Amino acid sequence: MQLRSFQITNYRSINDSGEIKIGKITSLVGRNESGKSNLLLALQTLNPPGGRQALSPIKNFPRHRRLAECTDDTPVVTTVWELDKREQEELAAMFPRAGGVSHVTIGRHYKAKPLCVGFVDLKPIQFSIDDVQARIRKVRPVVEAAAETLEAEPQAQTKTAIEELAAAVTAALEVTKWASGAAPALANFRKTLAATTINLPDREDGLIAELEELAAQIGKDGPAWQAARDWVAERLPIFVYLDDYPELTGHQDIAEYIGRKSANPSKLTDADRNFEKMCKVADLSPEQLHKLNADNDHETRNQLTNRSSAIVTSEIRRLWKDRLLKVRFSPDGNHIDTFISDPNSVYDVEVNLNERSRGLKWFFSFYITFSADTKGGSAEKAILLLDEPGLFLHALSQGDLLRHLSSDFSNQIIYTTHSPFMVPTKNLDAIRTVNIDQDSGTTVSNNPTGDSRTLFPIQAALGFTISQSLFVGHNNLIVEGVTDFWILTCISDYLIDLKKPGLPPEMTVTPAGGAPKVSYMVALLSSENLRVLVLLDNEKNARSTKAELVKEKLIREDNVVFVTEGFPDTANASEADIEDLLDPAVYEALVQESYKKELAGRSIAPNASIPRIVKRYEEAFEDLGLEFHKTRPARLLLSKMAGKPQTIMTPTTLENFVRLFERISQLHAKDVARAAEPFR
Repeated sequence: MQLRSFQITNYRSINDSGEIKIGKITSLVGRNESGKSNLLLALQTLNPPGGRQALSPIKNFPRHRRLAECTDDTPVVTTVWELDKREQEELAAMFPRAGGVSHVTIGRHYKAKPLCVGFVDLKPIQFSIDDVQARIRKVRPVVEAAAETLEAEPQAQTKTAIEELAAAVTAALEVTKWASGAAPALANFRKTLAATTINLPDREDGLIAELEELAAQIGKDGPAWQAARDWVAERLPIFVYLDDYPELTGHQDIAEYIGRKSANPSKLTDADRNFEKMCKVADLSPEQLHKLNADNDHETRNQLTNRSSAIVTSEIRRLWKDRLLKVRFSPDGNHIDTFISDPNSVYDVEVNLNERSRGLKWFFSFYITFSADTKGGSAEKAILLLDEPGLFLHALSQGDLLRHLSSDFSNQIIYTTHSPFMVPTKNLDAIRTVNIDQDSGTTVSNNPTGDSRTLFPIQAALGFTISQSLFVGHNNLIVEGVTDFWILTCISDYLIDLKKPGLPPEMTVTPAGGAPKVSYMVALLSSENLRVLVLLDNEKNARSTKAELVKEKLIREDNVVFVTEGFPDTANASEADIEDLLDPAVYEALVQESYKKELAGRSIAPNASIPRIVKRYEEAFEDLGLEFHKTRPARLLLSKMAGKPQTIMTPTTLENFVRLFERISQLHAKDVARAAEPFR
């Protein structure tokens, strides 16, 4: 069975969550205190590992409502499940009327048992009290006429039998009650006819036979219906719930644990219960270890803990193939210590569980809980309910965890999060948003809706994904700003259309957001083993940036290009920006047109002795009391390249950009030819 939807009502902050659709993996996204945890906790009560328990109205019924509203029959969980083909066939064989049923419902109330099981689109029993009454009206006069020919006593018996039959088959409107009353009345009627030797005509006898068959069919339907309900309930998966990370000590006092358990098992702490789960997975008996310690049989105790260490290590590696953790249990007097080492870490040393990072504790506890609650099997019948999984993991590790949950588990998984890195941007249909309101309480939307706080993780995740897909590829050319990106990409596309050299088609132009951020962008992309070239303006700060990149071994010296390499005389080229590759007359026309309103006929006189054209116009505008932004002429350039590229691409401009693109292509080809190395 596969869970397709669930609905929570009358539980803590939840009056009615609404129907929540479920897939292979479902992400409940919402802000803190919106009721995400309550949704999982309520759902788990349908079939928790320890068995269903009655719910406490004082603890679990919404506190803004009167306790008198809560009874044993107050609903809490309603679920819809889809049966596979084999299950549908098995159900139909057991309960013929359920032939064609593909979905079942399972729910629970505040009392522990029984579960409420229903069958979606179950065929109704073809029963009509009007039809039954019509049959009796046709039979009755025939029977009464035949009775008139009999002696007084059999005549009275016959008339009484038909009256009792008429009363029985018309007394109850509910189908099962009708069958329980009609079946004995029909049998008694047949017995009376046989005793009085009355033979009904074929038509009337057939009408009675049809009623007998209907009563028998309904009588059999009840037990089959109950057997089918029991069959569905038995197939209900276990719900394994895991929050932050279960408290699990790495230095357990066995004697104190046994003492607490003996005194009052119901008073065990969370740490005690999780220690029991670890012992269950390890096939380890605390009582046996305690006795061996008392008997000074340390050799046997060491052998048992060695075996348990191997069992837990192999179990975790079976479930978590990406991380080769090694677990060792070490007896120490009345204590047992849990040590964990990670062969893939920087330092492969044994560290007590108490001293490991919270992220590793979460992983270890997750797999211990998963294995224990599913009895160490394949856990196909388990549904995982993860409350804020990976909260203490690094952002990239959260992404790895999300891929791990999606790819490496056959189980259905429902998890809550408010981290952008746990939002499944590649499967947006899996997102459900959780909102809370003073009047309606916690509600869930199957489409992303809610206030800005609720939607922020989704917006952040999508923004990060979009920025990665737009500006980051395997082959990157980092430029200083967005205007460089605009100018380079549109001119490259134009030259390629003319069958002239442009940027390599596989290269992604990545704006760093300003010259000071170039180093950070290079470090980020290089750390991911991506190919990186850098295009810098030729000025003092840019030359310092190159020196810093090379000195810090973030990039090779010949992977940095200056825009002046687009000039015919590179050796004698002075300072320049990307705009200096344009014909000066073209750039002046772009400035005049883009600032037509501000200039309003006033003339500007750029200082030709300033080497960089943008700096010339910044100074000239300052003299007029205006502020110059190079993005405005750059936007106008984009527009003209789309409609009238010939007004931009003069022969000089074309030759400058062809030279620059040829140089970039040459260095890119050289970079591709190198063997992949961490140092680029």
